[in-house]
Amino acid sequence: MAEHPAVTGRPPAVGGADRASTYRTIALRVMPLLVVCYVVSFIDRTNIGIAQQGLKRDLGFGSAVYGLGVTLFFVGFILFEVPSNALLARIGARKTLVRIMATWGVVTVVTLFVQDETTFYIARFLLGVAEAGFFPGALYLLSRWFPSARRTRMTAVFFVGVPVSGVLGSLVSGWIMHALGGVAGLADWQWLFLIEGIPPILLAVLVAFFLVDEPEQAKWLSPAQKALVRADLEAERLSKEEPSDRHGGMLSALRDPKVWILGLCACGAYTLANAVSYWTPRIIAEAGVGDVLNLGFFSAIPPLLGIVVMLVVGRHSDRTLERRWHAAVSWLVAAAAMLALAFSGGSVPVVVVLLAVMAAAHYSGLTVFYSIPSIYLSDRAAATGIAVVTSMGSFAAAASPSLLGFIQESTGSLSLGLVISAGIVLVAVAVLLVGVKAGDLKEKHH
Repeated sequence: MAEHPAVTGRPPAVGGADRASTYRTIALRVMPLLVVCYVVSFIDRTNIGIAQQGLKRDLGFGSAVYGLGVTLFFVGFILFEVPSNALLARIGARKTLVRIMATWGVVTVVTLFVQDETTFYIARFLLGVAEAGFFPGALYLLSRWFPSARRTRMTAVFFVGVPVSGVLGSLVSGWIMHALGGVAGLADWQWLFLIEGIPPILLAVLVAFFLVDEPEQAKWLSPAQKALVRADLEAERLSKEEPSDRHGGMLSALRDPKVWILGLCACGAYTLANAVSYWTPRIIAEAGVGDVLNLGFFSAIPPLLGIVVMLVVGRHSDRTLERRWHAAVSWLVAAAAMLALAFSGGSVPVVVVLLAVMAAAHYSGLTVFYSIPSIYLSDRAAATGIAVVTSMGSFAAAASPSLLGFIQESTGSLSLGLVISAGIVLVAVAVLLVGVKAGDLKEKHH
């Protein structure tokens, strides 16, 4: 016997369309391309972690130079994140993503011409400018296709791109530098930037032809399926029970204290993200792994565990419709792993295990956390609100690499930097649990 909508809490199927089949069709069409784009974006953002070995050898870049280069990426990212997304609602997600990917691909390729600290800093800053807007733009796109009860699951699938990029990026980057150094007169790190800058340019072409902004434009959905998705998204909008003009744009988002609370949480999330994405190769190298091919191999291990754990946590969060504690517990585990790393003694097996725990907890917490803003922000403010939260987190992302680089050069170790980073993550946990109330995150199953 079919369940009545009043009992299940789900809107009825529209026009005979099957809900599970409809969203499966959407996921299979939208998510693979989006995930591949995210994988490539993270590889191009973080390949500097492997390339730094060659840059140190050929150009004499120490930890402080490397850290400042990572910081300048986020400076460009911060300055252009919100302006990029302000255009999102006007020109659509497809055109926005095409513009961003083509630009960052070109910047990655020209990074091979870096000759000194100044040109290195310029290249990293321009890469941040080019990539600004991709992440919140992709999350906004998901909010146009999936209601919130399904969105965390899709966000988890999207975030698979982060650990996958860690695995593929580490292995591929290590192999490129190992196999191609000196070929055609180019250094190993020059080949790295040349080869890894081409995929986003090709993907920009694919997105232009195969991605659309919303279900109404999808020729591969039936009228009944379009009506079903439209009804689910409308039901979600009405369930927020907010005045229609409360979150009408940038000024409304900035006046909303919830945005600022989540922005402070993002500071902790991004501090943790940098420790995982940018400093994993350095931590492993300090443990005694010097060969660049082995460095790439060991750097690929932590994200493998992260993929499995992230999907499990994201699915459980969707099933229970609980967000705060899933994110908070994940971050607590990550902070504990960071503290343990600071006092691990440098054993390679111990370091790799702790990095794997930290990575898995980071990916899990980030997946759930970034499902929160779209739950209570209105459609008109979703892109802007997510961009504000992301930009606030990026301030911490901009500061932490320089801090860790300076600490390492001053003390000869990353231990103090890891302790400070763990403290920032713990503060973010407290802000999340105290500042965001469970009642603010009520959702309905769709």
